[in-house]
Amino acid sequence: MNKEGLRKLTYGVYIINTKDSGCVVNTLTQVTNDNVIVAINKENYTNTMLKKYKKFNATVLTQNTDMKVIQTFGFTSSKDTDKYVDFKTERDSNGIKYLKDHMAALIECEVKNEIDLDTHTIFIAKVINTKKLSDEEVMTYDYYHKVKKGVTPPKAPTYEKTKKGYRCPICGYVYEGDTLPDDFVCPICGAPASVFEKID
Repeated sequence: MNKEGLRKLTYGVYIINTKDSGCVVNTLTQVTNDNVIVAINKENYTNTMLKKYKKFNATVLTQNTDMKVIQTFGFTSSKDTDKYVDFKTERDSNGIKYLKDHMAALIECEVKNEIDLDTHTIFIAKVINTKKLSDEEVMTYDYYHKVKKGVTPPKAPTYEKTKKGYRCPICGYVYEGDTLPDDFVCPICGAPASVFEKID
């Protein structure tokens, strides 16, 4: 199935933080006055921790968010690394960490229900508290792709396999094309062309 049309839906870019875990999503949606839903891939460690802990916060990324944040929270696992170590953090009223820099808002939530949906779990949550963090413009998924030149992580709902090109083994970025320039540097993590792997 061609998923290009799904990218025309209006998405934001968020970090879902729960105990000892966090990941980038574009699937957070307000559904009632004080309820939100978020879909998280079942293979994602944040899904496991959210099912266990039942509380999370969401931060709304701004257009000024450094791509290192997206690389860290979108292309690495909290199971293997402390994603928060290189960033300034604070804790919400539940003691859950969140990034402070270049975040527009903080939304604290408590999971009320879960829906199993093939590759993802949809978490239905009650909003407990919100806080404005900055006046910076929020980052949309379209802005992430068109302006930041971001790529879709393999576990994201809108991910499509690339027909051919070169993949960065560090962050998953895919350079589409027949030839990778020798002086190419990964726009997400800064890896040199020499580490890229050819994909067909």
